[in-house]
Amino acid sequence: MASGSSAQGSSHRRRGDTRQRIQDVALELFVEQGYEKTSLREIAERLEVTKAALYYHFKTKEDIIVSVFEDLTRPIDELIAWAEAQPPTLETKREVLRRYSESMGAGASLFRFTQENQATVRDLSIGGAMKSRTFRLVELLRTEGGALTDQVRCVSALFTLHAGMMYLQHVDGDPEETRLAALESATALLTQAHHS
Repeated sequence: MASGSSAQGSSHRRRGDTRQRIQDVALELFVEQGYEKTSLREIAERLEVTKAALYYHFKTKEDIIVSVFEDLTRPIDELIAWAEAQPPTLETKREVLRRYSESMGAGASLFRFTQENQATVRDLSIGGAMKSRTFRLVELLRTEGGALTDQVRCVSALFTLHAGMMYLQHVDGDPEETRLAALESATALLTQAHHS
């Protein structure tokens, strides 16, 4: 067992302790004060390293956020690839929701960043990728040829998970309980769409 391993669940996939620390601190600052208002100098100061040491790993703020995005969304890309190879059954779609919810939980800091910096995200290279990924997930959940109401339920199931992560984060209680409650609601919508 490696010593000094992080207690954070989202760190298991990250490469290199220094790189991960930079990502975590930058994301923290981006959420606290906004992406545009955060400088590389401030990130270096919070890390207690020189700007040159930071530059060794990342040349720009966008390099940092793109690397965080790639690391934390890799499980979602793997989920999409898996789901596209499965029959479009209700069980497959439930599993898509379950795994997507888990990925969102592991990447909670990234989802908070996107919520707090929506205009910036649209302008960054990650904006198009996020939109494309969301549309692919919608297509995986949608019932081809189903009634319009059922299609809306399928799409709403996905956005129920987003609501649980982004809009219910300030609700009193355990964030994991909130995630699970959103998943339960999303699964109910999806099930209702398939039984109409």
